[in-house]
Amino acid sequence: MEELVIRDADVVDGSGSDAYRADVVVDGGRIVGIVKEAAAAGCQRPKARRELDAEGLVLSPGFVDMHAHSDLALLRDPDHSAKAAQGVTLEVIGQDGLSYAPVDDRTLGEVRQAIAGWNGPGDDIDFDWRTVGEYLDRLDRGIAVNAAYLIPQGTVRALAVGWEDRAATGQELDRMRQLVAEGMEQGAVGMSSGLTYTPGMYAQDAELTELCRVVASYGGYYCPHHRSYGAGALQAYEEMVALTREAGCSLHLAHATMNFGVNKGRAPELLALLDEALAAGSDISLDTYPYTPGCTTLAAVLPSWASEGGPEETLRRLADPGTAERVRHDLEVTGSDGCHGVPVEWDTIEISGVGDPALADFVGRTVQESADRRGEAPWETARGLLLADRLAPTILQHVGHEENVREIMRHRVHTGGSDGILQGAKPHPRAYGTFPHYLGHYVRELGVLSLEECVAHLTSRPAARLRLPDRGLVREGYKADLVLFDPATVAAGSTFAQPRTLPTGIPHVLVDGRFVIEDGRRTDVLAGRAVRRTPPA
Repeated sequence: MEELVIRDADVVDGSGSDAYRADVVVDGGRIVGIVKEAAAAGCQRPKARRELDAEGLVLSPGFVDMHAHSDLALLRDPDHSAKAAQGVTLEVIGQDGLSYAPVDDRTLGEVRQAIAGWNGPGDDIDFDWRTVGEYLDRLDRGIAVNAAYLIPQGTVRALAVGWEDRAATGQELDRMRQLVAEGMEQGAVGMSSGLTYTPGMYAQDAELTELCRVVASYGGYYCPHHRSYGAGALQAYEEMVALTREAGCSLHLAHATMNFGVNKGRAPELLALLDEALAAGSDISLDTYPYTPGCTTLAAVLPSWASEGGPEETLRRLADPGTAERVRHDLEVTGSDGCHGVPVEWDTIEISGVGDPALADFVGRTVQESADRRGEAPWETARGLLLADRLAPTILQHVGHEENVREIMRHRVHTGGSDGILQGAKPHPRAYGTFPHYLGHYVRELGVLSLEECVAHLTSRPAARLRLPDRGLVREGYKADLVLFDPATVAAGSTFAQPRTLPTGIPHVLVDGRFVIEDGRRTDVLAGRAVRRTPPA
């Protein structure tokens, strides 16, 4: 007898088609039977060792977070309710060109310091891996939800070239090609870049194109955080479209927003650019989070020249008054490349987390507010905080536009990604609320998307981008990564004031046919594993 039958569910199967009533049978981690309208037809209903009454609930495929920063959180926090409680059953990590494989002893230490604001310093982690394959093997020991990995181009560049702003030599480029090929062979699904983060931003298009050719040869995709989301946003999108067309590589645009004042109301221009490329045969998708503010590290807004050489060199420059004045001028007058070519507005930058608890008074205030309280210029406040906390502070950047958010999420190649940073005392609520916020706010309350459309955006579309042949739909033979939610009550609990509040209206989540959320509570099940690239046919 099968393990589980979910009775009388309203199945929204991920295809975009209308919902239907059915009994769904699960066994051995897969969907083994779907009996539509069983009760109404009076037919023999399937039986199983356990029956779950789903009356009034929607059953859908588990949600795929296409842009996650849980690289260490999955190892540190077996509970991981931040994502499991949202109905997320698969996260894509290794984002923005910086993560923890492939590394050697030198680059591991450098990367840990550079992205401590994203993932914490990692002092509680046993870094017993160096390669992509070894990291995926570590995930296979058991995690809360599944995870796929992107090879981080910035980490690869740090390993082969260092943190210098220069072109790679032929030998270094060969080494980077080799590292990318090895990562793809070991199971990565593609490659990410952080082209406003060092050292990835130092790569020119020719270098990126060569690495994308390698990714394409393995059937993977390129996921860039491109060179500007501000003054040069459209040009930066055009650059990525042209680069991947030249390389013959699929493109997935990370957190594809149009932020800052210069881009208010300009989402249609981005979508027209993408429609033209799609019509010409490019393979493009994108992800967004359903909020207006962004989130990153405070150090990320610095000009790229100030970060050349790695974190210790950045701190040295900030400590030097003359060099720090150059940094201030670039930030406040010129508009640094780290701040997307837009002069910084300190009243839009809110400190969301610090590494040193002694600095907690900065959290929840903008840099301008803290500067006013201290009676000093905002740059001096920001500079002092970066030095005291050794580049660890994270920020919310209040620079988005609601009309752009809605326009982009309607697009046919859109998928959902939280870009959720789980560190800090006051993280962005998207880390805990992205997926129920889509369903509750943008579907039920605003009607921006229908329920069936939205579920397709969060399930089958990302599964197709990841080339996963047995995920993303409620179909016989597919993996039983499933979520049951109440369409009348599903909502994000997280807010900017209380960002770690769990969602409501999602009573059950299954990973590999096992309950990780049951009756609204996290179980002790660790059914998640590394999801490796499916080789092209």
